[in-house]
Amino acid sequence: MSIRLIAIELYRAQQKLHKLQDQYENGTPLEREKIKYELKAAQAECDQLRRLVEAEKEPSPFQPDRFKY
Repeated sequence: MSIRLIAIELYRAQQKLHKLQDQYENGTPLEREKIKYELKAAQAECDQLRRLVEAEKEPSPFQPDRFKY
């Protein structure tokens, strides 16, 4: 998957996370309990996608530089 597609997915996941955070802050205690697990899963998804983006930006230490002569 290209870095651009991963970044788009990260953006969507962050939007979902912010929406859930707003619902959690403004919700009743019963709603908060329900949203808490969704919020935790959304945070994990954002973290995973963020790590993928960072990994794509860093060059692999196992590939030799192709442009050095």
